[in-house]
Amino acid sequence: MDYHKDRFTDFSLMVYKNDSLFAVLPANIVGDVVYSHQGLTYGSFVLQENAKLLDAFEAFKVLLGFLYSEGVHYLDMRVIPSFYNSMPSDELTYFMFRLNATLLKRDALMVIDYRNKVKFQKNRREGINKAVRNGLTVSVDTNFEGFWNEILIPNLHDKYNVTPVHTLEEMQLLAKSFPQHIQQVNVYKGAKIVAGTTVFLTKTTIHPQYVSANTDKNAFGSLDLLYDFIVNTFRDDKWYFDFNTSSEENGALLNSGLLFWKESCGARTFTADNYVLDVTSAKDLTLPIL
Repeated sequence: MDYHKDRFTDFSLMVYKNDSLFAVLPANIVGDVVYSHQGLTYGSFVLQENAKLLDAFEAFKVLLGFLYSEGVHYLDMRVIPSFYNSMPSDELTYFMFRLNATLLKRDALMVIDYRNKVKFQKNRREGINKAVRNGLTVSVDTNFEGFWNEILIPNLHDKYNVTPVHTLEEMQLLAKSFPQHIQQVNVYKGAKIVAGTTVFLTKTTIHPQYVSANTDKNAFGSLDLLYDFIVNTFRDDKWYFDFNTSSEENGALLNSGLLFWKESCGARTFTADNYVLDVTSAKDLTLPIL
């Protein structure tokens, strides 16, 4: 997270058990609110793999006690979507229920499960064939600059009047630091770049962080060709392909266009939750057990 440390006041925490690191919470602080880190797409209460539920609860209580001692009033927690975990790990969701946390946001994520894969529908296959007829080719390369400057930045500016969350220099730094986990995939017509995506690869999941194409995308079928490539090229040791959210306004609104496109690629729904917890009222909670 060092590349954007100037944007956040870090408040990341580590919980130890018998001098051994037991849990981590990447976090930042704003006033009297601590957030599971706002600079991370997914960052939350992460446990060592041999953590048991009751020990995890005690660790979370210790964390809450520390926050209270530091004058923190609220904890805003993002729950990691379950398919990113390498093993079952719904402890935090249970803790939020027991602590009467308020559900702030529930996003609908469109995800391909490779173990129960649904085929691309006819309209997506037609797009792939169109791209082949137009002579488009796909390449895994290091041309971040071409994608950022010729495709991504102009599209975001023209459509939403915004810039990418990551600058070109930040993404190049991240890709250099994590070459096995960040790949740039571009689509070309001859020597000209017409579409691309920056792909993040985790232990379980393929996630295109940025996807964009030029104005000829429908005529050329460039996005269909691109998605067909990344869905199939990186899947050997992965379980899931994450298309990201198709909901807006904290989950209250579904984007039907995104849903149609992603579901036609074989995606189905997972959810991702955000909770806010009153530290003052939660710090003394006990967990009744038989």
